[in-house]
Formats: sequence, C-alpha cells, structure tokens
Amino acid sequence: MKAAILSFLMVLAVSALSIAQQDKSQRASPPDSTIVTTDDGVTIAIHYSKPSLKGRQIGVEIAPFGKVWRTGANEATTFEVDKDVLIQGQPLPAGKYGLYSIPGENTMTIIFNNVWDQWGTRYDESQDALRVTATPSGGGELVEQFTIKADKAGTVTLRWGDAMVPFMVKAAQ
Repeated sequence: MKAAILSFLMVLAVSALSIAQQDKSQRASPPDSTIVTTDDGVTIAIHYSKPSLKGRQIGVEIAPFGKVWRTGANEATTFEVDKDVLIQGQPLPAGKYGLYSIPGENTMTIIFNNVWDQWGTRYDESQDALRVTATPSGGGELVEQFTIKADKAGTVTLRWGDAMVPFMVKAAQ
C-alpha cells in the first residue's frame, strides 16, 4: 500500500513539474504577440518572446552587432502574413516565417526564414526567403523588454533599449 501511495505521489510530482514547464508565461523572457489587419487588408501575426536588458548593452552583450539574432528569445520568432506582401518594397509570398535579424550600429538586416518551427538559435541561412534593410532610430524612451508592434498602416516596429527599428509591410499588387 505504501508503495502505491509513493508511486502516486511521484506521478503527481512529475505531472506538476511538467505542467509548470509548459507555462511559458513564467519564463524569464515571456511570450507575446502582435496581430493586426492593415488598411490594405493584410493580416500580420507575429509571435515572439520578450528578453529583458537587465543592464546589458545591445550590440555588445546581447543581440551583438554583425551577428544573426533570433529577434526575441526562446523559440524562433514567427512572422505570418495571409497575403503576398512587399517588405520594404521587396516581395514575400503569403506564409509563415522565422524572423531573424542582424543588428548593426546604423542599419539592421531583417531576415524572413522559411524554417519557423524550431528553437530560435537554430538558424540556417540557406533557408532565407528574404532579407531587407531597415534603419534604426534612437532617442526614444527606454524599453526594458524587447517589444514588437504592428499598426494598421503596415509599419512593424522592433523596440528595445532606446532604439526603434521600423519596417513596412504592404499588400503586393
């Protein structure tokens, strides 16, 4: 009888641990998303995790300049559009993509990768669907947690620290 109770308690403990690990909102970099339908009818859905600065310097200690960054934390950030679009004027077919970037001091390369269902650090350049360049601007209010926003005009903005990096998404004609 004691063995049965002990076994039951162990199963209960393992189950509770498993459920706790599945609660992504408890992660140090919690999940977030932005979903919008633009004025020209494109639905943009972006799902990502929000790392915090925690006193680290962007470009040096986190999201290093000149190196591919997963544009968030944890699993690959996903970028999905329901129609063919132009990103910064360049064509991207409707679909779901992994969103990566290469931060720089004066520009940021935004990367749309065909592989999206994976851990964020497993990037394969040969799977890139599109790369575009965006220009960061600074001087805004300090944002501790990385944030992505999209608006009805089709502007997607990456914000972290005092930097903002916007890029445009428009319906392809």
